Amino acid sequence: MAEQYQPPSKDEIAELELFRGLTLEQIVLPETEQELDAAVVDLESCRFIGFDTESRPTFRKGQESSGPHVVQFSTLKTGYIFQLHNTQNHDAICRILKSAEVVKVGFGLKSDRSHLLRKFGVTVHSLFDLDRAYRKLGYRKQLGVKSAIAVQFNQRFQKSKKQSTSNWALKQLSPAQLLYAANDAYAAIRILQGLQDAGHGKVVEQLIDK
Repeated sequence: MAEQYQPPSKDEIAELELFRGLTLEQIVLPETEQELDAAVVDLESCRFIGFDTESRPTFRKGQESSGPHVVQFSTLKTGYIFQLHNTQNHDAICRILKSAEVVKVGFGLKSDRSHLLRKFGVTVHSLFDLDRAYRKLGYRKQLGVKSAIAVQFNQRFQKSKKQSTSNWALKQLSPAQLLYAANDAYAAIRILQGLQDAGHGKVVEQLIDK
């Protein structure tokens, strides 16, 4: 029987050194045609990028979300935030989502895939769900980004519930929202890099959902 592992507890994670994420200077909100072209070129130059979405929360029972309202991608150097109220960036977003060559890395991506299909009518190709990788490596409990950062780097990932439940449909996002969104995607690509550096490259290649 394969060895099984337990992720660290909340108390154990709280004692760890803080994980350093992207700064505001490393976050880009592409809006003009030139900025969008540059973002696509940068993202398409990477085999793996971090990926996540954000939606304005719903508060009434039975209320259907109109999200996602934000799509974020991240390289190891730059976080890209795309606000979906700006229809000029939709072609760039869809190009990355549909790309079979650019692997989008994150957690719980099944729901993101279905939401984006509803929003854009496109099927997202080449996804890598980090939770599947950790299950393959022997972790039987679902790992979120906090636990995975602790497991992979022995560090603490700071994630604000206030920001996660904030209004992501705003025309102008706050600096705190930008940091939250970009670093969710950045953490994913850093964890992927950590898995590869630890010798789990074969596991990664096996689990890419094309």
